[in-house]
Amino acid sequence: MSIKSLIQSLILLLIIIIVAGVYFKYFDTKKNLVNELTLSNETNQEKLEELEKKISDLEQKNKQLNQKIKNDKAASNNILVKEDKKEIDVIKENTISKENNLNAKKSDDKIKIEEDAIETKSKKINEKEKPKKKEIKNLVKDVEYTSVDQKGNKFYLLATSGKSNINNSNILDLENVRGKITSDTRDTIYIVSDFAQYHSINLNSKFYENVVINYQDKQINCINFDINMETNKAIAYNEVIITDPKSTIKAGMVEFDLKTKNIDIKPESAIENIEVLRF
Repeated sequence: MSIKSLIQSLILLLIIIIVAGVYFKYFDTKKNLVNELTLSNETNQEKLEELEKKISDLEQKNKQLNQKIKNDKAASNNILVKEDKKEIDVIKENTISKENNLNAKKSDDKIKIEEDAIETKSKKINEKEKPKKKEIKNLVKDVEYTSVDQKGNKFYLLATSGKSNINNSNILDLENVRGKITSDTRDTIYIVSDFAQYHSINLNSKFYENVVINYQDKQINCINFDINMETNKAIAYNEVIITDPKSTIKAGMVEFDLKTKNIDIKPESAIENIEVLRF
């Protein structure tokens, strides 16, 4: 064998060794890589399972915590409700107690007022018992008078009660009085008052206290109203107010002419010489 053939054989052998080495080295690396990938997947799977377990544990703990919060809140609300109920009950008891005390006080005050009123009334009755007995002797119920003068004026008077005047037996003191004056030539005059004096001889009348006169379309309110059948005159005086559909007038005195039907309105100074009757 020549040296050239030997060298070629050695080179060929070296190439085969290199190729074999590369081949085995490649497949060994691939196997290691596959093993590493498999190991890595297994590790990741374990970590994933561990992470899922932790998440599950956290969710369970979260549920338990939420349930505990709800239970604590419900218990707290129950405590607040009980406390509020107790406070409301205390307030109700205090209110009822105050109302009872107030009602009791009102009742006592009412009883005291009634007792004072009864005592006062009893004193007044005792003080006025003798004079009243003297006055009741001449007391007449449902008094009614009708008269006609020479000029044809008709005078009608009605009262719930009447008694003789202590100073003049011809005068009758009346209470709750209703009267009217009529004639064939003029409108009717209607009179209402709390009190009146009627003279049985000359037929003159004096109405007083809350006097209301209605004549034609006018209403006259005053304290005193005197009728003189002899002179055919009537005068209203003291706080006179005349009202008709169009106006309201304050006057000192209003004079009626029963014969001519005229009305004369006069100032306050016109009543200086008139005797005022009051109850």
